[in-house]
Amino acid sequence: MSILSSENILLFSFALIIIAFLYSSVGHGGASGYLALMSIFAFPISVMKPSALLLNLFVSSISFLFYYRNNYFKPKLFYPFAIASIPAAFIGGFITLDNAIYKIVLGIVLVFAALRLFGIFNFKEKEEVKINLPFALLIGFAIGLLSGMLGIGGGIILSPILLFLGWASVKESAAVSSLFIFVNSFAGMLGFFLAGKTIPIESFYLVPIAVVGGMLGGFYGSGKFSNRTLKMVLGTVILMASVKLIFP
Repeated sequence: MSILSSENILLFSFALIIIAFLYSSVGHGGASGYLALMSIFAFPISVMKPSALLLNLFVSSISFLFYYRNNYFKPKLFYPFAIASIPAAFIGGFITLDNAIYKIVLGIVLVFAALRLFGIFNFKEKEEVKINLPFALLIGFAIGLLSGMLGIGGGIILSPILLFLGWASVKESAAVSSLFIFVNSFAGMLGFFLAGKTIPIESFYLVPIAVVGGMLGGFYGSGKFSNRTLKMVLGTVILMASVKLIFP
């Protein structure tokens, strides 16, 4: 991993496993965490976006399989968001933001991600409400476009919306979000490729490290796992990264 010095490789790898573990445990791919980590270690932006999308594909698919096996996935809840988000993420993958704008927008999203880890947007389950199809399509499109542009999957945004509107339980939102992240990341990656870009070789070195954390997180998260202390630490790290991006 030529981007990192030899003394930083071990630290980065350990942090990557923790991030994949925590995000996978709640049905997320972890892109916001990976982007924050890569920002702290001064990865080039040209490496950050494709790396986050690539890791998302692996970790979100692992998380989804665990939640699916435990019967938390509701197809009728997934389709309205995916129908709109997939083409939007594809379009977003084509879009290359100016570096300064990318850092600011990503920094704002990371603030939201950190606040979620702190429990601020972790809404309690409500009595199930019937999904509003036009509203769901609009939400899916907006999240998909943002996801494709930044290199995230959008689950960090979708999950609290599902809970706030009463459209899903915590475990159901995790199951839907994990597959939502996978399809958005795939569409964003496809748009990235068709724009004539390639995935740096360094990105592939990160995959097996993230997969270890993703498998452990998906296994425990689809059961009854919760670790508030680790989430607080990760939230603090992501918040620091967001400040670094917004105020370089």
